Amino acid sequence: MARMFGTDGVRGVANTELTPELAFRLGRVGAYVLTKDRSGSRIAIGKDTRISSDMLEAALISGILSMGVDVLRLGVISTPGVAYLTRHLHADAGVMISASHNPVEDNGIKFFGADGFKLLDDMEDEIEKIVADSEDTLPRPIGAAVGRIYDAPAVGTYVKFLLSTVKHRFDGLHIVLDCANGAASGIAPEVFEKLGAKVTVLNAQPDGVNINVGCGSTHPHVVQRAVLNYEADLGLAFDGDADRLIAVDSTGQVVDGDFIMAICAKALSEKGLLKNNTVVATVMSNLGFMKAMEELDIRVETTAVGDRYVMEAMRKGDFVLGGEQSGHIIFLNHTTTGDGILTAIQLVDILVESRKSLAELRQVMKRYPQILENVRVRDKHAWRDNEKIQQALRAGEELLGNNGRVLVRESGTEPIIRVMVEGPDERLLEKCVSQIVKVVREELGA
Repeated sequence: MARMFGTDGVRGVANTELTPELAFRLGRVGAYVLTKDRSGSRIAIGKDTRISSDMLEAALISGILSMGVDVLRLGVISTPGVAYLTRHLHADAGVMISASHNPVEDNGIKFFGADGFKLLDDMEDEIEKIVADSEDTLPRPIGAAVGRIYDAPAVGTYVKFLLSTVKHRFDGLHIVLDCANGAASGIAPEVFEKLGAKVTVLNAQPDGVNINVGCGSTHPHVVQRAVLNYEADLGLAFDGDADRLIAVDSTGQVVDGDFIMAICAKALSEKGLLKNNTVVATVMSNLGFMKAMEELDIRVETTAVGDRYVMEAMRKGDFVLGGEQSGHIIFLNHTTTGDGILTAIQLVDILVESRKSLAELRQVMKRYPQILENVRVRDKHAWRDNEKIQQALRAGEELLGNNGRVLVRESGTEPIIRVMVEGPDERLLEKCVSQIVKVVREELGA
């Protein structure tokens, strides 16, 4: 049976795969495992703006209360906001209801420990094992022992924290913000306005169904067009739960997670603040990023795709900066998870201090052409033992030689294989990826 917890919590189509009944069970079991019957336990709960979040929140809260654990209801807030407030409010655990950049019909439930970090696999496995048990033998307190709901101060407290992490004001800068009609809508504009920036806000009118629809970090063309139309200094696009950031410079060029990491790594290294002079990135980071770090004499530690793996490597190696090309950037000296709004203000803080534009700062690296193609398959794991696919991969690597690379990985949430090729010759890349994808479809295509 497939593992219930994926790389980013429990996800599925709300009300069919991720049902209120499952949310109730996750609430009960999560409360049991994460509080261990400690008296006076509290769990903080936040949600994004999608319509099903209210339904799942009600079920999840009911499950937690039924275990005699109190709930600190945070309302609509970002995923990193939940991580921060779990620690700040001294809760025993935190839960975020969100499917991040996924479409509105999807939703998810993600747990944090009392320290604000995502749960380790063994704790998720413990929760999953009990949830899967058809017989519910967990305690059922009665009377005064049932849990209560408390509405906790959330956005204002989180905004105050964000403001405390930068050293400069942003007066004189015109910044376009695309809030994806998600959790950033009630946070990011306030943060940048308080820092003195002139702000043009896009997609900050969530109605429950417009989250991520043609906007946000997965549709950077929206903020690109706005930056050029308004002649702004830069644009910043968040995803539905505001844990990732994609930026755009004044010329309309996209500044993705690799560029952001490169800019921040250089700035931190120059100040002696890049611990062990190392940045953590995933295997999907662009070759241009790797070469830029090499030229700056900054070491790169690579991990599997997924911000949880980046975080594990950062904690193990005592590093302060890591992230993904998709815009999940972790500043471990400030917080315990990827935070799109925090990343945005750190980036602009560097821009202000350097007295350079984002277009100038992005010159720290040159992006190599990269082609990524998704192939829907019957079994996303079978490619590893398929000799014809392995032969196609070896042929692709020989075709690209030492100046390029081929990377294949499975999606963490869908029956999809991702084929990525990278190198300086785009025509060669197109030939390479088409040959590999053709074989994958022939062997495993859905």
